[in-house]
Order: sequence, then structure tokens, then C-alpha cells
Amino acid sequence: MTNETNTTAIVQRPSFLKAVMAIVQKDLSAEFRSRELLSAMLVFSMLVILIFNFALELNIDVRRTVTAGVLWTTFAFAGTLGLNRSMAVEKDRGCMDGLLLAPVDRSAIFFGKAISNLAFMLIVEAIVIPLYALLYNETRIFQLEFLGVLLLGSIGYISVGTLLSAMSVQTRTRDVLLPILLFPVAVPVLLASVKASGGIIEGLPLNDILTPINLLIVYDIVFIAISFMVFDFVVEE
Repeated sequence: MTNETNTTAIVQRPSFLKAVMAIVQKDLSAEFRSRELLSAMLVFSMLVILIFNFALELNIDVRRTVTAGVLWTTFAFAGTLGLNRSMAVEKDRGCMDGLLLAPVDRSAIFFGKAISNLAFMLIVEAIVIPLYALLYNETRIFQLEFLGVLLLGSIGYISVGTLLSAMSVQTRTRDVLLPILLFPVAVPVLLASVKASGGIIEGLPLNDILTPINLLIVYDIVFIAISFMVFDFVVEE
């Protein structure tokens, strides 16, 4: 009888994958109802693209050389805005405390938040890229290789950004602190993404862009592993 009572008293921990997907579903459902985060990221991205369009009145060949830099500048700033807002909403509404008290591994919270942040960033990129192609008359950005580099760079940027945003959201100066922490750490992934994207647009052979692509893959693996290991300590602080 005692064993049965103890068994029923035990709180069943959900599986890791179910916990991750529950957090993703929560974030996506909340965002699609309010549309606060996506609208801010989209408006910011479109403003940056339009400003660059009027500022860079260059010929077609010169525009092609700056395409990768313009796009990744747009995505980096829009991604930072989304990362900051995503964690700030959890903190201000008290949802972060609820997530930390849930009977799940803390790493599941990281992966759930990272996947939802990545989804928001990819949605913004899916809208910005056709807009950029229309304004700049650049169709090479629709190549599968370019989109693959875009995905690798976004994963690396979001993985380290989610970890640092969870760290900075605890401070009063979170809006200023996150970019200060994130951009120096994300320099390798941004430079590699610009180098690989620019090489694909210019039609360079694979051997010439293989080094930055390998750097992106290594960066993604390393920072996902680091975030997995230290996220528990970050949120405890």
C-alpha cells in the first residue's frame, strides 16, 4: 500500500522532446496571437533594406559584392531585437519562473527557446530575401547553397544569442547588454556567413568557400554544446 501511494505521488517528468516541443508550441502560439515580436523584426528589417537601397546607388556588379553584407547586417540586428524581446517577455510576465519550476531538464528550456527564436528569424528571412531580390534585382540569393549557408549562420547566431539573452535578461540594462555581449562572440559566425554567402553569389567554386562553411558547422556544434552544458548555471544565477 505504501509503495502504491509513493508511486502515485511521484510527479512524472515529461520526455525531453515533449518538453522542448511544448515550449516551442507555447512561444509560437503566443506570438501568432499577439504578433508583437515578428512585426517589430519585420518592420526593422524592411527599414534597413530600404535605407541600404537608397544609400547604395551603385551599379549591378558593385551591388552584388555588398549583398551578403547588407543581408547579414539586417538579419543580425533583427535577430538581436527578437532575442532580447523573447526573453524579456518571459521575464516580465513571470513565465520564466514557471519554466524553471517545471519538472523538466533546464536544457529543454534552452532548446525550446532556441528553436522558437530560430523559427522567428527564419520567417523574417523568408520575407526579407524576396523583398531584397525585388529592390536590388538580385536573383542569385535563391540558390540552395545560399539558403543552406543562411540556415547554418542563423543556427549559430541564435544558439549563442539565446544563451546570452537568458543571461542578460536578469539585469536592468538588458536592452543594451545583450548586443554588447552577443556581437563580439558572434563575430566568427557573421564573418563566415558573409564570406560564404558572398562567394556563392559571385559564383566562386566550392573549394574557395569551403573554409567558411566548415567554420560555420564547427561554430554551430561548439556553441550548441556549450549552451547545453552551461544553460542550467546561467538561469540559476
